[in-house]
Amino acid sequence: MTIQIGILPDDIIHTILDGNTVQRVNNGSFIRLPHPRTGLSALFLPHQTPSGSTISELQVVEPINSRSWFIGNEIIADGRLLMIMPVDPAFLLVPILRSVSPRNGTPGQFRTLDDIFEEAAMKLEQSSSKDSTGTILTKDLATFASLDCCKDSLTRVCDRQDLPPDIIVYRFSSTKFIEYLKLKVENLLKADVIEGSKTLMRSLAKDGLMEDGNEDLLQAGRLKIACDLIAQYIPSDLRTLLSASYDFAELDVYLEKLEEEQRLKAQEASTNTRSRKKAVKKEDSKEKVDKRKAPKQSQGVEKLKKANINGMAKLSTFFTKKL
Repeated sequence: MTIQIGILPDDIIHTILDGNTVQRVNNGSFIRLPHPRTGLSALFLPHQTPSGSTISELQVVEPINSRSWFIGNEIIADGRLLMIMPVDPAFLLVPILRSVSPRNGTPGQFRTLDDIFEEAAMKLEQSSSKDSTGTILTKDLATFASLDCCKDSLTRVCDRQDLPPDIIVYRFSSTKFIEYLKLKVENLLKADVIEGSKTLMRSLAKDGLMEDGNEDLLQAGRLKIACDLIAQYIPSDLRTLLSASYDFAELDVYLEKLEEEQRLKAQEASTNTRSRKKAVKKEDSKEKVDKRKAPKQSQGVEKLKKANINGMAKLSTFFTKKL
């Protein structure tokens, strides 16, 4: 039996340990859904708690080199770390809804939830059949559509209309979704998530945004980082729309100027390094030439250099006046 190490949320741990407390959806099986950023199939785990249904994403942290886990006296050969992290179902709805939306940018028609998921299941199953990450099956989309958290999230990404007698129809709205993303960005800033990350704070300090006089640029930098964090779960075109909803003009000019200054410094340092190397190479060449030009001494001179002169009188003694 293969053993793997993982990090799980508390409610999933309670699911495993106490089946009477919470009940997993679909017998606790993972389902495949399109990833909201890439559109490729990814594994998600739906589960039901007393307060409602939730869904989590399976992430795999795999080291570059081979690794193992040591637990007690046992060695686990698989050194990967599995992380099951809660994910906002509103993000998961986006690729599903967009798969049935017009490609020409028009809003499209209002449709019932069953119609949307039925057509999306057909298209996604067909398009993912050649995907190496796995095929998105109709039953997986049906499981996701049955979750209360999925239905509750529809109003965050869709326009809604109520038709008599009891019919509700939806239509994906990028404008509404961007407004929802902006609320998430605001919540990230209020929760001091950026301040709690040493890596993110170092990036702000590296760009000089934490220096005195750059308070406005610092706020814009924090806002841009928050947008980038949210953008990890949205496609590139929606990321562009999210960034365009804020004014980063002053920050962009500052960063471009900073980048140009760093480029010129790097270029100057590279030029100085090449000049030093050329100077050293020229000096070495000159020494080699001087050695080649030096006259070669005769064998007699070389022998005299090696002669033992201890006890021999100096030549000058032969030319002193006699007393």
